Parts: sequence; structure tokens; C-alpha cells
Amino acid sequence: MNKTYFWDIDPGLLDENKSKRIIIERVMNYGNLREIKLILSHYGKEEVKKTVCNLNYIDPKTLNFLSLLFNIPKSEFKCYIRKQSTSQPWSY
Repeated sequence: MNKTYFWDIDPGLLDENKSKRIIIERVMNYGNLREIKLILSHYGKEEVKKTVCNLNYIDPKTLNFLSLLFNIPKSEFKCYIRKQSTSQPWSY
């Protein structure tokens, strides 16, 4: 796991079970395919799927990737629903 993904947290304090959500979030947003495969093998596909669907934010490219990877419509991701319900002052 790349420690630069946890710039705001001491990586030594991360517990693989208690910090599961942030580990999955950061690796899915910033990791490469090898790291993503490691997360999937460590936590299991269903657990990762459940976790990413409940994240408050996923960048748009990662959301597209995860939607295709897990064969889940974007509308089932919490971050997508939140984004759709929040109007932006510059969008018409």
C-alpha cells in the first residue's frame, strides 16, 4: 500500500479492519490496478463493493471505473445520488 495515499493520516495508525473504509476509499481513488486487485483479494469483492457504494465522494473517473468493474449502475452509488441532488450555481 502506497503511504502517499494517506497524506493526512499516520499510516502506522491504520488498522486493516477498523480503517477498512478509508483504505478502500483511498486505494480505489488513487491506486493502480495492482493495488486495486490486492484490496479486492484482501477484503473480498462483496465487501469492497458495499464500501464503495456507500462512500460520500468518488471522483467521476473512478466512479465510471467502479460502475463497470462491479457492473453496478451509477445510481446505486451514494456519491452519485448526492451529487444529483445538489444543485451547482453554475449548472443550468
